[in-house]
Amino acid sequence: MKLKGNITIYMCFIVCVTYAQVDSTATSKNEPLKVGDSIIDGRTISTQNKIPAELDTLGIKNLQDLTEAKELDQKWLEELYSNSLYDTIYKSVSELTYEPVDYPELTTDTLKARLERLNARTPFNVEYNPSLESVIKRFLKQRRSSLERLMGLSHFYFPMFEQEFDNYNIPLEMKYLAIVESALKPRARSRVGATGLWQFMFATGREYKLDVSSYVDERSDPIRSTTAAAQYLSRLYKIFGDWDLALAAYNSGPGNVNKAIRRSGGYKNYWNIRSNLPRETAGYVPSFLATMYIFEYAEEHGFKPERPAFQYIETDTVHVKQMISLDHVSDVTGVNIEELQFLNPSYKLDVIPKVGGKTYALRLPREAIGVFTSNEDKVYAFAQTEFNKREKPLPQLFNQDSKIRYRVKSGDYLGKIARRYGVRVSQIKRWNGLRSNNLKIGQRLTIYPRNPVASPPPKTNKKSTDTKGRMTYKVKEGDSLWIIAQKFSGVSVENLKDWNDISGSNLKIGMTLIVSK
Repeated sequence: MKLKGNITIYMCFIVCVTYAQVDSTATSKNEPLKVGDSIIDGRTISTQNKIPAELDTLGIKNLQDLTEAKELDQKWLEELYSNSLYDTIYKSVSELTYEPVDYPELTTDTLKARLERLNARTPFNVEYNPSLESVIKRFLKQRRSSLERLMGLSHFYFPMFEQEFDNYNIPLEMKYLAIVESALKPRARSRVGATGLWQFMFATGREYKLDVSSYVDERSDPIRSTTAAAQYLSRLYKIFGDWDLALAAYNSGPGNVNKAIRRSGGYKNYWNIRSNLPRETAGYVPSFLATMYIFEYAEEHGFKPERPAFQYIETDTVHVKQMISLDHVSDVTGVNIEELQFLNPSYKLDVIPKVGGKTYALRLPREAIGVFTSNEDKVYAFAQTEFNKREKPLPQLFNQDSKIRYRVKSGDYLGKIARRYGVRVSQIKRWNGLRSNNLKIGQRLTIYPRNPVASPPPKTNKKSTDTKGRMTYKVKEGDSLWIIAQKFSGVSVENLKDWNDISGSNLKIGMTLIVSK
């Protein structure tokens, strides 16, 4: 009891001392405390007194990005714009050979057992034969890095493929066909003009109601083209009653498959007619089956897929009501133009048109959908204003004397060049007659900079931006230039760019912007 009493007395003493300190601090000045005042370091800080902003002394122009992060960005952009993987796969299929391959990590007995299990759960004929073993081992030995990249991209594309194939009762394993056809490149184009994930020719695309116009090529639309592919494959299966033959017919046409059947004496097993098929088609089904095996047994072979920036479930679509460009969408949502191009590959000029009787969708990251749909009227008004500006004759928009010829360097892509000169990707494409985003090192581009490049003034005359007397705003998560402009009357996106020396649309959380003249 005595111990309890001592503890109680000690606690009361601490509370009293603490109260006395607070009370003495609060009354150390001859002014009463107001509601909202704070006590910091023994001084009363009144919220009524404005604290003047201090100039940022950091050399903001000299800040450096993380080298590793830049390298990751570059790898991702290569995935978006490079067709090298597609070209490699196309060549390997058309020039496939079947000589034995030394790959001791996969024994013949193990392969036979795995193919038997795979054959039991798919309608395709994946029974073992030496030719298929050769193709599988060659892919494992020579294409490991490219297959890991494809496995990463598959996380985005395969869910939408499976959904469409399920609607048409197509085997879900048919999703692997897109890897053989296009290396999962929505804008892949073959030497004969076949385009998109499923490599539709112009006439075949039109037959399956894929819109191909100056603005749109739905052969590059992941969902619409997959629906068309499912319809076509379903039709071929009804003709041949065999999925292997349907695959062969998808590549070379039903006529060539029928010729091969006749020349073989009436056989209908793909492996029995393969020697009578065109060379490319002869390697087509083995490549498909080898790809299926590797994806199904990726874990057993130690593959580590590179995941893309987006998962399919992390995106959503909205039907556009008026003509709008991806540049405008980037301005109002803050989503990078390169990401918008990846999510919307069917818009050839980065413009979503408004055509009577047709509906076009815009795919966005889920967090940007809310911003877009909550402000649709303002978004379309902004787009219309921008279109009106661009429809003026060229001399009124751009000073012909300011025209420059830019030489493409290693690591360049359209979005990077556009940000450098304060213009849009779609403008660079229009000025140079570009139909895709692909660039070549050494290629010359005509550009009309928004602010003509002039000789820089001497460093001694360079002055820091003075924010005194100007209203400022601190960027928060989810902000974009367009969203911030809407918060201040009479302020436009262009004002914000001019006042803050911003050429693109990227913002960093915490940066301070000038939002008044």
